[in-house]
Amino acid sequence: MVEKSLWAQKVEQDPQHSHWYVQRFKNMAAEGADLHGEARMIDAMLPRGARVLDAGCGPGRLGGELARRGHTVVGVDVDPVLIDAAQAEFGDCTWLLQDLAELDLAGAGVREPFDVVVAAGNVMAFLAPSTRRAVVANLAGALAPEGRLVVGFGAGRGYAVEEFVADAHSAGLTEDVRLATWDLRPWTPDAGFLVAILRTA
Repeated sequence: MVEKSLWAQKVEQDPQHSHWYVQRFKNMAAEGADLHGEARMIDAMLPRGARVLDAGCGPGRLGGELARRGHTVVGVDVDPVLIDAAQAEFGDCTWLLQDLAELDLAGAGVREPFDVVVAAGNVMAFLAPSTRRAVVANLAGALAPEGRLVVGFGAGRGYAVEEFVADAHSAGLTEDVRLATWDLRPWTPDAGFLVAILRTA
């Protein structure tokens, strides 16, 4: 049994948190907010019909949009409320209830590797600290040869950028690009957010 993620701990403290999170994005969509910046970037990296693993998929906002753009998407999340919401809205994807620290895609019948594994929405910052290196290794292990891992998370949330990069290197990944936003603004040491693109070495 691995340490519970910070997300799981938050949900234990507030059982309505996941429902609030689902509704938050529905409200944003109804207000006309642009919710697909991450999907546009990932889509631009891929050939048509690529395979994408949406790690920490939440209610399916990113993976669902990538599926709409023609990709095969598998999403994984530890929160059953979020998985149910993703399944209800984006039934043409595969949604799995799993902890990324104990990721077992083959056990769920998913045996093909992925062209891109993406962990957006501060997924990395919500990991239990003791599981970070294992999660990065699990995500790297899901990649096809020459596949890429893309992560985005806020600075100052307890997972230092250089610690993440060291964990990625230990998983056999090489950093290709470091950005400050999903719309490709350059990263600087004082940036408040990291978008990193890494590849299998």
